[in-house]
Amino acid sequence: MKKVLLTFFSLTLVLVLAACGNNNNTNNAANSAATNAPAANASTEPSTEPSAEPVTLVIGASPKPHAEILKAIAPLLEKQGIKLEIKEFTDYILPNTQLAEKELDANFFQHKPYLDDQNQKNGTDLVSVTAVHVEPFGAYSKKIKSIDELADGAKVAIPNDATNGGRALILMAKNGLITLKDDTNIASTTADITENKKNLKIVELEAAMLPRQLDEVDLALINTNYALEAGLVPTKDALFIEGADSPYANLLVARPDNKDSDAIQKLAAALTSPEAKAFIEKEYQGSIIPAF
Repeated sequence: MKKVLLTFFSLTLVLVLAACGNNNNTNNAANSAATNAPAANASTEPSTEPSAEPVTLVIGASPKPHAEILKAIAPLLEKQGIKLEIKEFTDYILPNTQLAEKELDANFFQHKPYLDDQNQKNGTDLVSVTAVHVEPFGAYSKKIKSIDELADGAKVAIPNDATNGGRALILMAKNGLITLKDDTNIASTTADITENKKNLKIVELEAAMLPRQLDEVDLALINTNYALEAGLVPTKDALFIEGADSPYANLLVARPDNKDSDAIQKLAAALTSPEAKAFIEKEYQGSIIPAF
């Protein structure tokens, strides 16, 4: 009898342990399945890659009108993932120096004769990307209302850089104040004057200084960007001014290594867009003329 009871107890214990083992295995399997299964509310769609960082272009420009035009077309470029960082310069030297040294990605302030002259003088190879606008060059005075009032021996100020100085002399020749050997030669200097009936005293000054010298001279020939900065309205205040056929279109300038980049080409397209043309025509009322 004792043997029968012992055998029965042993069998019962084995069955209980087997049942516990099965329950543990079942629970482990369930837990594993729950862990590996996707959550009920989790999306099974692949995650979207983050958008690319915007490209930043650092552009050197004269405050007026160049920086203003760049600011006007900046929203067009932002939609294309391009951000403009505009550095304003009040001189004509540093924008080219910093572009050549890759501190700038491009600049916007100069015409081709000036660019060619600076490349030759400085051994650089900066290149035009596109022509944007023409700034008709004008003559201004606080002392006279007409060039007919210009007295014998009057003091006339012109820019001292080679191309703008020649441009000023050509404009003076076309308005009968002097005669030049060749009134189409952009490289003309005072040495090329063959006739000066009024004995005008021509002084050469840095272009940026000319508006500030209007009280000191009888007449000054001033680049339009500096005239605008001084509050002058070229179409109203200039005693005489270049026509719309001026060949001195202001350029977007870059380097050979980046001129064909996607960002620079998009900037060029924005600067010659219908939006840019509308801004120039409305904002400057003929003082600046689109070149496209």
